[in-house]
This record gives sequence, C-alpha cells and structure tokens, in this order.
Amino acid sequence: MGRSAPIVKPGLGSSERGRVALVTGAGGGLGGALVRAFVGEGWRVAAAGHDRLPETGDAGEAVFPCVLDVTQRNHCESVVAAVEAQWGRLDLLIHNAGVTADRLLATMSEADWDTVLDVHLKGAFLCCQAVLPMMIRQREGQVLNIGSFSGRAGAVGQSNYAAAKAGLIGLTMSLAREVAEFGVRVNVVLPGVLPTRMTAAMTRVAREALVGGNLLKRMNSLEEVASLVVAVASARDVSGQVFQWDSRIGRWA
Repeated sequence: MGRSAPIVKPGLGSSERGRVALVTGAGGGLGGALVRAFVGEGWRVAAAGHDRLPETGDAGEAVFPCVLDVTQRNHCESVVAAVEAQWGRLDLLIHNAGVTADRLLATMSEADWDTVLDVHLKGAFLCCQAVLPMMIRQREGQVLNIGSFSGRAGAVGQSNYAAAKAGLIGLTMSLAREVAEFGVRVNVVLPGVLPTRMTAAMTRVAREALVGGNLLKRMNSLEEVASLVVAVASARDVSGQVFQWDSRIGRWA
C-alpha cells in the first residue's frame, strides 16, 4: 500500500518514572478506555490511532499520541523508535487494533478477507517484531493481544474475523514459548461484548443475539475490561494464557 511514515506527536516530558505502554487502536472505545486506565495507574502511554491522532483528553505528558497503520512495517518500526527516543523503554504492547467486514463466506470478497486478517493477525506479527528487540534487550516486557470469543467458537458471517482471532491465540501461545527465556510475557485477553462502534453498527437483532449468548445477558463495561488488562499487565509470572472476560461458554474448536 506504500503509505508514508506515521505522524507522531511527542509528549512534553521525558521522565524515566513509570512504565511505558503502546496501545494500538487507541482511537476506539476499548482503546481509549485502556489509555485512561493505564495513565490512571501511573503508566506513560503511546496512544496509536489508525488514521488520526487519538483524543487523549487532559492526560498531558503521560500520553504520546501517534498515527499507526499496523499493516505497514515502516509505521510499526517508526512508532516504536519514537517511543524509545521519547521514554527510553517499552514495557508493554497492547495489540488492540481491529476491523470487521462481516459477510457469509460464500459471498465474502477476497479484499474483505485480506483486510481483516491483515489488521488483526499481520498487524500483531509486525507490531511484535517491532517491539521485541527492545524488550529482549531489557530482559523484560509483555505483549497483550486483544482477542475475541469468535476465535474460540466462531460466528455466522465472521469467518474472516474468527480466523484472525483464532490465529492470534495461536501466535500468542507460540511467541510466549519463544521469548520466555528473555523475561518477556505474551498473553491474550478476550474482552467480551462491549458498547463500541463495532457493536453499535450491528442491527438491533444481531446485537441482542450477541448479548443473549452471555449467561448474564448483558454487555461488559469498557472500564471493567480495561481494569482486567491493567491487572494482567502487572502480573509478572503469567505468560501464554488466554483470559476470557465475559459469561459465554464455548468449546475450543
């Protein structure tokens, strides 16, 4: 696709206090909640939006807004280099960037298949390759991939999304084994059904069916999921794990 280098807006400070996180998809509902939650816990956060600088409120120098297309290697490498130049380290990557292009497989276009796989799965691959050299040098760090229950159980009209999220779980398990000796942890969180633009775009019937699949018959809270992600990020002895944060019951495929 040959896009130009990413837009980066540095924060004002360069203090060595606090841990540093990079959150992709920070312009979305969950991404914004993650940025707020980590800043609230004293982290410094590089908040990466896909095509524009994400809104960061009054977080000030604790937030480093940037534009990042996770499907472009030069974007991933440039943003990680900018974070290192700004704060000297990176403790956490949260791969939260996501997109849907729902359609029955029989009528799905190749472009819709490629787009969803590229953002969710290739994006995780490229972001991980960009951050791992620094984390390995530090002998510490964590990758947290945001997955989906669809990657476990599938969903009608979401074969591309389900395949991408299932692949993300497999990537997480393999990478956790590869980098454990360097003190780097890799986990995946399945955040459940959330009140985001993605679910708002669904028909009322589809949204009610999704919520109805939960034993408790309700959507999750963005803030509650963000607090779980903060807790997982702070767990230094946990790697190669899948954290499902809702009340759906399903079997692994």
